[in-house]
Amino acid sequence: MENILEHRLILWDRDEYCQRLSSIRSHMLESSTEAIILADNANLYYITGRVFAGYAYIPAKGEPIYFVRRPVELTGDGVVYIRKPEEITASIGMSAPATIGIEIDVLPYSTVQRLLPLFPDAELKNASAIMRNVRAVKPPMALRKLRESGERQVRVYSRIPGLFQEGMSDYDLQIAIENLCRREGCLGQFRISGDSMELYMGNLLAGRNADAPSPYDFAMGGAGMDPSLPVGANGTLITPGTTVMVDMNGNFNGYMTDMTRVFALGKLDQLALKAHQCSIDIHRSLCDMMHPGIQAKLLWEKADEIVSEAGLKPYYMGHRQHAGFIGHGVGIEINELPVIAPRSRDIIREHNVIALEPKFVIPDTGAVGIENTYIVHSDHVECITPAPEEIIYFDR
Repeated sequence: MENILEHRLILWDRDEYCQRLSSIRSHMLESSTEAIILADNANLYYITGRVFAGYAYIPAKGEPIYFVRRPVELTGDGVVYIRKPEEITASIGMSAPATIGIEIDVLPYSTVQRLLPLFPDAELKNASAIMRNVRAVKPPMALRKLRESGERQVRVYSRIPGLFQEGMSDYDLQIAIENLCRREGCLGQFRISGDSMELYMGNLLAGRNADAPSPYDFAMGGAGMDPSLPVGANGTLITPGTTVMVDMNGNFNGYMTDMTRVFALGKLDQLALKAHQCSIDIHRSLCDMMHPGIQAKLLWEKADEIVSEAGLKPYYMGHRQHAGFIGHGVGIEINELPVIAPRSRDIIREHNVIALEPKFVIPDTGAVGIENTYIVHSDHVECITPAPEEIIYFDR
């Protein structure tokens, strides 16, 4: 029997959809925007529960209109099929807005140039900024999906020790983990917003490769297997006395969790053990502070204080090259708001979902430290990636 959901454009239930629409409109009101038009996959998924080729036109008042090019046969109130964006104006008619939001941060210049003439008298607003703030606070269905992704990611990580075989390289182990992730239902999609950052199913760093700088604004780098994708595993053999940091894909349903754990072979030096424990201590301290209303930069400052007191600054968030943040929002994309950084202007809000990743690179040994994903509640912080945090040894 054919599933009617295959053809219904809006896949969220009505309460969820209405809450998401209300959140968008609330932020539109704050920025004096009368309408926005969305075409970015992440934002289309946020409002409809699916990705399609086309545009979502959301007015501050009145019903949204969904202009679809592909796939065919989608149905529902507000669905209008078009061949090209110039056909949008026929459906908007006399209700053309005085201010229009377009995703100018993420859409190609050519697409923006085709959309702007549709609203010749409208003042341009940045819909990308509006939607980043909307998506920073997760609605109920998103929280459920994030918890589910966290549970499944933890289950995958629990099986990683059984994948290791003597003589493996970091690349061999990463392929084995990727295979396991996919068999456990990982979608494989790793959505990243902004500045051409690219990654395939996560990052695995062994030994000295953890100290290789990357061109991307990631917490950890790695040389990669080819200059066309210069990040992550590079074929380094996993040898005694070195670590393997695993930061793999947690996207099992469209919402991503982010988790890092450290594995090792043989005995590690005391500096690496001290730094790993420091990372755990930072998590504990920041979870005590991470309540609605606190400035994100204060979390950075507290972590920096802990690291300085431990004498670990040279290794913090990299060694040869340092990252400028220790945490970030996660959701439909892996790098959402808020950002935990020294100059962040973000304020922590209830139902932010935040990945904290205070990490260290110890020369010749490798990377240490953990990453967890947390939901911020009014009175507590909920960890949704509760896997063991100590270093896990392959040979014990």
